[in-house]
Amino acid sequence: MRKFFNSTFFYLILSFIFAILLYAYANQDKLNFTSDNNSNITKLASTKKASVSANLQLNVNSSKYFVTGYPDKVNVSLSGPTALVTTTTNTQNFHIYADLSKLGVGKHRVKLSQDGLNSELNYKINPSYITVNIQPRQTVSLPVSASYDKNMIASGYHVGKVVVSDAKVKATGASSEISKAVRVIAKLNLSQNTNNTVNSQAILEAVDRKGNTVNVILTPATTNVYLPISSGNFKELPIKYRVDNKASNKTYTITSSTKKVKVFGTSSELDGLNDVTVAVDVSRITSNQTKTVQLDKSLNKVSGFNPNKIKVSIEVKDK
Repeated sequence: MRKFFNSTFFYLILSFIFAILLYAYANQDKLNFTSDNNSNITKLASTKKASVSANLQLNVNSSKYFVTGYPDKVNVSLSGPTALVTTTTNTQNFHIYADLSKLGVGKHRVKLSQDGLNSELNYKINPSYITVNIQPRQTVSLPVSASYDKNMIASGYHVGKVVVSDAKVKATGASSEISKAVRVIAKLNLSQNTNNTVNSQAILEAVDRKGNTVNVILTPATTNVYLPISSGNFKELPIKYRVDNKASNKTYTITSSTKKVKVFGTSSELDGLNDVTVAVDVSRITSNQTKTVQLDKSLNKVSGFNPNKIKVSIEVKDK
């Protein structure tokens, strides 16, 4: 045995084993890279399925036609290489559209198309067809009125003159729908036993003669509604003006076509009240002008006014 270990043949075998080990050690990174690269190739070669909700676009002359009956969004099923499906799902850099450019007035069944999807992807649009109604586009001006449930007003309280910021709004839609619309309502949702003045934004809604909603677009879509609510006690009182933030080198004369306003409040609030103080801020006024001023309930310590705003003329002179 000792003779074998001391032989030339034994040393040749040992050298060969060491050579293999050294080669493996020296090429370890290359072997790992090959393994990782094969893994990446496998991932790229794999397939994936995904579903995307996409906005539906219409190719149509929107200045001439108004289209109804189509969904805002459609579902797109994608399948293909994992990397492409993942990128497309995350970026959504494609468009789903219905080409109506060669269609006229009436109802049409239209196939949906896509633009921007990679050619290596398989896709299915659901629904693949839509039915649209194309009508001549029309815009009119409609009056606005406030709407509220009078039963929600607390007992012993009443509503004064309701003021809507927009007396008229523009209604745009299909001529067939526009012909049905007669007015626009600004609906206020009141809580039970409301006993305080309401001043808030209200969503506008176009209605026909029977009060049914008409499918049109309103501009603006909301408006402000002032609903003065007060107890049954009121006085009609004259106005006096208080000039705030006036310049020391100028004089100011305040006048208005509104000489008296109704003042609402409890008996204790109205007793001894002989006029209404209207504060007019003239800090930015350097020449004669007209402005609208809000009547201040807290300043006069009352429940409300009718009207709650007045237009005043301000005359400015140097001392």
